[in-house]
Amino acid sequence: MTIPYLAQAEEQQQLEWLDGSAFSVLLDKEATEGRLTVGRFDVARGEAPPFHLHTREDEVFMLLKGTALVWAGEEEYELREGGIVFLPRNIPHSYRITSERADLLMIATPGGIEGMFRHAGRDLTAPRPDGFEIPKSLLFEAAELYGGVVLGPPR
Repeated sequence: MTIPYLAQAEEQQQLEWLDGSAFSVLLDKEATEGRLTVGRFDVARGEAPPFHLHTREDEVFMLLKGTALVWAGEEEYELREGGIVFLPRNIPHSYRITSERADLLMIATPGGIEGMFRHAGRDLTAPRPDGFEIPKSLLFEAAELYGGVVLGPPR
């Protein structure tokens, strides 16, 4: 048997994302024949995406290291190291990192959400422009292109 896809850490695309965080594309829809996307966030305290939902995919987050608050609808939960959360499509959600740093694994099915990160994020192999920040308009555009709906500001 052969492995359909294999990429070592140095071969995985890394993108700068919100608040200077890094998002690594571990598996994308091309590598999985559209079945899923797997990504990994390296984030600092306070990193929080806008309150949003996804119309195309279900999402799983596993906190490999650190702590976070997670919102699903109006309910708030604490997520500790090793904790996992399943967020079906169309469920409004967000999170906020509460530890100094966090290592967060994301799995989305079907694949394709990585396009949103590629559309608005900055490839970490390119030089960083002074004061780089993802404009809200670009974040909203990327979300809309990939089936996301921004519902409000970060929590």
